[in-house]
Amino acid sequence: MSNSRSRKHKPHTNAPSRQWRRMDLHLHTPGSSDYQEIGVSYLDILRQAEIRGLDIVAFTDHNTVAGFAAMRKEVEQLLWLEGLNRLDPEEKRRLDEYRRLLDKILVLPGFEFTATFGFHILGIFPQDTPTSFLEHLLLTLRVPLESLKKGSATVGATADVLTAYRVINEAGGIVIAAHANSSNGVAMRGLDFGGQTRIAYTQDPGLHVLEVTDLDKRGRYTTRRFFDGSKPEYPRPMRCIQGSDAHRLIRENPNSKLLGIGDRVTEILLREVSFTALAEVLKGNDLSLTRPYRGPATPIDFVQLAREEGESIVQSFHAAITQRGGHLDRVLQDVCAMANGNGGTIYIGVSANPKEKPVGVRDHSGVINRLQETISNRISPDPNLHIDNLPSQGNQIVRITVQPGQEAPYAIDDNRFYIRDDTETSLAVRDEIVRLVQRSLGHTAEVEKTPEILPPLPPIGQLQPQIGVPTRVDPTVVEPPRTGVEIVESEKRQGTYYHTVRDLRNGSLIKNVTRSSARKLWHYAITQVESGIPKPAEISWQGNIAVLDVRRKNDGVWYDLAMRDDDTVHYFYGVTDSGLNDNWLALIEKAQ
Repeated sequence: MSNSRSRKHKPHTNAPSRQWRRMDLHLHTPGSSDYQEIGVSYLDILRQAEIRGLDIVAFTDHNTVAGFAAMRKEVEQLLWLEGLNRLDPEEKRRLDEYRRLLDKILVLPGFEFTATFGFHILGIFPQDTPTSFLEHLLLTLRVPLESLKKGSATVGATADVLTAYRVINEAGGIVIAAHANSSNGVAMRGLDFGGQTRIAYTQDPGLHVLEVTDLDKRGRYTTRRFFDGSKPEYPRPMRCIQGSDAHRLIRENPNSKLLGIGDRVTEILLREVSFTALAEVLKGNDLSLTRPYRGPATPIDFVQLAREEGESIVQSFHAAITQRGGHLDRVLQDVCAMANGNGGTIYIGVSANPKEKPVGVRDHSGVINRLQETISNRISPDPNLHIDNLPSQGNQIVRITVQPGQEAPYAIDDNRFYIRDDTETSLAVRDEIVRLVQRSLGHTAEVEKTPEILPPLPPIGQLQPQIGVPTRVDPTVVEPPRTGVEIVESEKRQGTYYHTVRDLRNGSLIKNVTRSSARKLWHYAITQVESGIPKPAEISWQGNIAVLDVRRKNDGVWYDLAMRDDDTVHYFYGVTDSGLNDNWLALIEKAQ
């Protein structure tokens, strides 16, 4: 085994020094023009951060670093006076307090940049970054010189979102989409902007983290579930964190939406409290290293949380991994299928039923080593994955995190190709294997053609938006769902029906599928079609769309839908929530 191969499969173990730390990376100071309290000092802010038990904070004033610069200037002046032996008792007390708090809390400089069309982006930087450097970045992003010290959220025409991601990245910062699911957020909640723009703004490789306001909520329609990698249009799983966006020290009242410092906190598992360690986690792929802070009495069980979300195209569960009974083979099939798709996570030692107690893996270290060897020997080419273990209800669960493969198709024992379709792993048919090969060839050609992911940074004053005005969506136009299947053509040959199946995830056509050769979802759709599809006059239409049937499967829900396109009626089978846009979701809510 080569060294690179060994690195891919090297199990990750949390070093003893790793600890859960609390952070609030979205704090405003009096440096923001809309700060809500008068007379608040920077010592007051640090003291409140200490009271709330925070280990890391970031000062992110609107389009300025004036707040952080003011605190740094105050400390430097006190140190200068100390060097001259000219400190009075009050100044000495303040300096001692600064030393104590800054030794206890990592305070990072940053800003909340207002991009074109009003989208907010956080840039977080190392604590020793010169404020002049950060001001230069803001000028590069077209923040007017006269606005640089004002701290206003409104600064006129600036750089676009993708340019901001690139500039902050090239400057060594952490890029966070501020309150992405609410006002001024790149997820564009409540806006009828084009889907392609939303995809670009939330899936760009230059974006590291989404800050959301519903991280602690559970359910099918949370922001974290939306960006978990299960949606075809959003294949990149995004780390979601929360921050207070505090414009005051303390929340105005228990019911107020105007939060104070530490009212929305994220915990992060760090080897040390430093910007380097912070960036390593936030820019990494292990999403379990951050979690919403719920207090010491209720730590988050990531495995149980995954079980409550249920199986999906990017998530599967296996209670056992023994060779007997075919358990190991089914795990390998999931690894192969996820490598051929959008990647995903496989949990071993626990069933998908969240009400069942996890069985656990007794010798998890030995199992990890055996999995590494087995995967390496039986799956080719070598998939990019990571194997580690997580605790759940007193048991150790083995986790395999599979990255989307760049060398598809991946095969077991050189000749068995698998794909993942919602909660089902199946052998790929001919047309699907061809599509995997074409995708791999297309990726190779793209890499050869574009060796650099990001273009070089233009000179100041010459930045042009990389994306135009977002395309508005006509609310009367409804796109087909993005999960499930459609039977587009049927032909009877010698008494047997042969069907052409469209995979709604990618639009690919699979020809010559019969009822006997069809996998589970295809079989269901074919059975429905061969039994007789409903006539358009028999369907209860809402505009040009309709719900034909709602079926519950385990903890999930599948929908059969119809859509009119001029004189043609399309029938969609086995659609899941992840494939529904706002138009379909509104219809589904009425039907339930």
